[in-house]
Amino acid sequence: MFGKRSDHSSTMDARSRTDLLDTARSFFRDNIYNRAEPILQQLAVGGQGSPAEQAEVWHMLAVILYDRGRFTKAIKTFRKALEIDPTFTDASVGLSIILNDLGRYEEGRKVFLDAQAALDKKSFDQDSVLKERLASKHYELADMYASHKKWDDAIDQYRQALQILPRKVEIRLKVVDAYLGKGEIGIAFKEIRHLVTEQPSNAAARLKFGLMLFQAKRVADAIDQWETVLLRDPDHPQAKEYLRMAREADETLMEL
Repeated sequence: MFGKRSDHSSTMDARSRTDLLDTARSFFRDNIYNRAEPILQQLAVGGQGSPAEQAEVWHMLAVILYDRGRFTKAIKTFRKALEIDPTFTDASVGLSIILNDLGRYEEGRKVFLDAQAALDKKSFDQDSVLKERLASKHYELADMYASHKKWDDAIDQYRQALQILPRKVEIRLKVVDAYLGKGEIGIAFKEIRHLVTEQPSNAAARLKFGLMLFQAKRVADAIDQWETVLLRDPDHPQAKEYLRMAREADETLMEL
């Protein structure tokens, strides 16, 4: 009799934890951190649920601490999430971002590489969803490096994302931007030419290539790129605007 009551109580506890976690997630997603935090603290102290759920709880608490500028506590809380689940990429990226914000770049890089190594042990190549998620985290980390003008680190992270999603045009264009930021114009042109050759119908790639040509004062070549975009999409607004800009510049040069 008592055994049945214990089983029933355990089931109710599990349901209660699930309900609390769902409520906390909802508040967290809506950035209502003052409502999410006490629920998350209650769940963290309880220390129950699956490792993935526990890691998620600590990760959300860490984000809230980071948002409030409590960086030291946030770092410890992110680390707690990673102790529970070393493959929790959201926590590894969050921790990397804080460490980079504090100028602890090598430490931040190591955190993310450790998380990637843990994922490799789980044979994430068999899971397309996990692959997409890991690629997005490389991309986020690369964007963060780029915002600090740490171009080599940004390029390294973009390329790691491309190893997972090699045909992702958005990431390849970011590589081009990083080389431009670094001042390596020749490599940037090489990258964009390869992209346009491999994906000739991609408008974003041709728009970017045309803009680079225009900035290099190769106006006629830039016009060719944008006209090619308009052949496929005659109403493309950005291509039309760039073409108008280029023709005006060309007319100005002819008048000089």
